[in-house]
Amino acid sequence: MKKIKIFISALVVIVSLQSCKEKNNLTEVVEVPEALQEEAPVMGNPDDVKTEDGPFQVAKLGYAYDALTPHVDAKTMELHYSKHYLGYTNKLNKAIKGTDLENKTIEELLAGLDMKNTNVRNNGGGYYNHTLFWEVMSPNGGGEPKGTLAEAITKDFGSFENFKNQFSDAAAKQFGSGWAWLVVDKTGKLIIGDTPNQDNPLMPNVGIAGKPVLALDVWEHAYYLNYQNKRPDYIEAFYNVINWDVVAKKYDAAIAK
Repeated sequence: MKKIKIFISALVVIVSLQSCKEKNNLTEVVEVPEALQEEAPVMGNPDDVKTEDGPFQVAKLGYAYDALTPHVDAKTMELHYSKHYLGYTNKLNKAIKGTDLENKTIEELLAGLDMKNTNVRNNGGGYYNHTLFWEVMSPNGGGEPKGTLAEAITKDFGSFENFKNQFSDAAAKQFGSGWAWLVVDKTGKLIIGDTPNQDNPLMPNVGIAGKPVLALDVWEHAYYLNYQNKRPDYIEAFYNVINWDVVAKKYDAAIAK
């Protein structure tokens, strides 16, 4: 009985306070403790990323981490460039230290690679693939290629739309981690393919051979923060940032040799 009286008294007090607030037009201000207030993450500068000693150095990104948003988010770009790419570069330099591979270009190193040397294979591929990947993207990218590259795409795939469908399919069907490629083969023809892990078309016996002119990273670290399991959405977004001028120059250089 005593508990019931206490409950009723408390209820009367609550109702009275509410009524008082309404009559006096009171507004209750709730302050969020500082510990719960979220601050915008501090974004780094890609120019501050430095490689340890060795013949191979990280390539300059050429744009800010947030420059490709919303297609590639800033946090993913920062982690991808300053952690994954830097890690591949440093590990490659350590793997070749004191060997004759130190005096080779990355293209020469990969073309003559002993595929059983997984340390150089994985880190050399990771270095080359990402270096190309940063280069073929731009904040001012997108649209369609022009000139000789556009003509070659129409000739070898029937249309730009057919090229997009085939390239997207190669990127989507790559099981697990890997890459999709647009490559100039030894006959000068454009071909599309995919490779697992950090393999690439410069390496021997990977299923596609030639000079890469375009690459898409489909490792989960390249898109998962923003797209989660929706890899097709990430692939479609990639077409908005492709730097077709760079791809065209790479194509022209490939067919000139």
